[in-house]
Amino acid sequence: MNVKQTLVAGFLVLAIAVAGWFLYPLIGRAPEAPRPFFADWGAVIVAGDWRAANGKPSEVFDNGRRELAKKFIAAGFQPDNILQYSVRPQDYPHEAVMAATGEEITQGLNALGRATPGGCLVYFTTHGTEQGIIIGDRLVDPAPIADRIEAACGDRPTVVVVSACFAGQFIRPLRGPRRVVLTAARHDRSSFGCGEQDQYTFFDACVLSEFDRAANFSELATFVDECVKKRETEMKVDPPSEPQYYLGAEVAYTLNWK
Repeated sequence: MNVKQTLVAGFLVLAIAVAGWFLYPLIGRAPEAPRPFFADWGAVIVAGDWRAANGKPSEVFDNGRRELAKKFIAAGFQPDNILQYSVRPQDYPHEAVMAATGEEITQGLNALGRATPGGCLVYFTTHGTEQGIIIGDRLVDPAPIADRIEAACGDRPTVVVVSACFAGQFIRPLRGPRRVVLTAARHDRSSFGCGEQDQYTFFDACVLSEFDRAANFSELATFVDECVKKRETEMKVDPPSEPQYYLGAEVAYTLNWK
């Protein structure tokens, strides 16, 4: 091999080495999986009562709390970013659940608000009256709940779900351009499924069954509404609960998790 051939061969070896160095990041390792949409979101789930509609003990709200947490984790929430509250946490010693008091919930919501810049999801499942919702031994009207969510979540995307009778009353104080609000009933209607033997309320059962096929909260609201109507028709309840929802203008078409 003469000098010219040696130089050409050396150049080719160098070129192949340089090309390999640049191409290795592309072909030498698998592409990273996309980050889940809810990875930097926080969720607060509150089971606000332990009684059925007739006053006897019922697991219906805590059943919903527990399964909703699992559903949100499967959707991409980090387990540490989900806080669960129950009015009887002592009944669930093997679960990460805290006492559903105003102070505890506020502290948890504020902590998550600081730690999760992506957004907030707040879910109440409990009894309701025309004046508010039950949390433990208190009747809480919409105003203080709206104030606490505003203080913790600010202008980040925020989804609030109120699964209770007369829950439509929460839409007006909670609405905003970066808010989504879903409620189990109109402001003047009862919701159903909180009896002694019920596993979940009708509304919670429909959120659990429809979440996986929805791509965003607009679809979820539509699917849940259809699911609740079907269940109420089958059970022949009257008048229907008529779930309500509100989609803020700035987030209505952007909160897509699929």
